[in-house]
Amino acid sequence: MTGLAARVTAALERSVLPSVIARGGAVRVAAAADGVVTLEVTGSPGAVFPMASRIEAQLRVAVPGITAVRLVVPGEAGSPPGPAVDLAEAARRILDGEVNPVIAAHRGHVTVDGVAGGWIRIRLEGGCQGCSLAEVTVRQGIEPLLRSRLPAMTGLADVTDHEGGTEPFFSPEKR
Repeated sequence: MTGLAARVTAALERSVLPSVIARGGAVRVAAAADGVVTLEVTGSPGAVFPMASRIEAQLRVAVPGITAVRLVVPGEAGSPPGPAVDLAEAARRILDGEVNPVIAAHRGHVTVDGVAGGWIRIRLEGGCQGCSLAEVTVRQGIEPLLRSRLPAMTGLADVTDHEGGTEPFFSPEKR
């Protein structure tokens, strides 16, 4: 294990792992070189991916010299996607495999509407369309997950017509 990997592992054990384990997940250092740390995530995706920005901030403070933190699942290819078609397909796989099963409990579904210039456009459907917590789901759940897994992603845009939602899971009155 390199010096950087050992320092990151120690920082994970001190400040990150207890929270991740309590939420049903696990995380370990898969690679660490040139300031870039790749963490392999197992268990519940909801245990780690929503905390991605917090984990990165804690590691940057604990281990000076870290320039980026990537979260990957076992077997994920380490190379970024190529053209927009690959980025769209990669985003679609992540949404279908990890996000949609979770938001299905709220009668929701998210799809990739398109990709241009690294920007991924998503559309929320079902119980997510018009939901008063849709912005939280996008900004604190979906966006950090996609950013951690898709280095070629520039940004995320929600193109949903939320005003057209007929059965939001959380209506503004429930807020």
